[in-house]
Amino acid sequence: MKEYRRTLIITSLITVSPILFGLTLWNRMPDVIATHFGGGNVPNGWSSKGFAVFGLPIFMLIIHLLCCVSTLHDPKRKNIENRYLRLLMWCAPLISVVCCVSIYAAAIGKKMDIGMIVDLLVGITFVIFGNYMHKIKQNYTVGIKLPWTLASEENWNRTHRLASWFWVLGGMCFIADIFLPIGMWIFVLFIPMAVMPVVYSFILYRKGI
Repeated sequence: MKEYRRTLIITSLITVSPILFGLTLWNRMPDVIATHFGGGNVPNGWSSKGFAVFGLPIFMLIIHLLCCVSTLHDPKRKNIENRYLRLLMWCAPLISVVCCVSIYAAAIGKKMDIGMIVDLLVGITFVIFGNYMHKIKQNYTVGIKLPWTLASEENWNRTHRLASWFWVLGGMCFIADIFLPIGMWIFVLFIPMAVMPVVYSFILYRKGI
């Protein structure tokens, strides 16, 4: 924990930094702000200005701290590579800054392609994590943590190699959606990304692997 204390403090401050940006635009933003967008960048979810400026960054900070602290205190922490851990620690700050700043900019009338921003952010995140996934060793906080993957190192390794391909391909599809939009159908990708590795892992378990 001491080794990553400085990084944790810096990333936590960056995660809530959109609050400062929101305060500088406070008088220019309406009392109710669009915080969720559907197809065609049409707003379909709204929040109060106070929640958008303070609530969203603080919510991201809570998620950030929960993820980081639980990972740093994993009993099998030594199995998690430092590169992957640092990548995990910078994920929430990046999402917080990009999403919050985009929402504030849209609120003051700036033309923002929220759909493109989300696709790019999600796509890059999946590609990066997918490239690391097959390198993850058994642990209790990061990866596909099922009774049979935790009980068998071979099952864990094979499951994460398959999941790695699904995550990279899924990320590339999100990026491709920027140029060849297919609307909300893009989120159907979450189903095979989440389900197929689990099914494959169970099949291996039934085979005694």
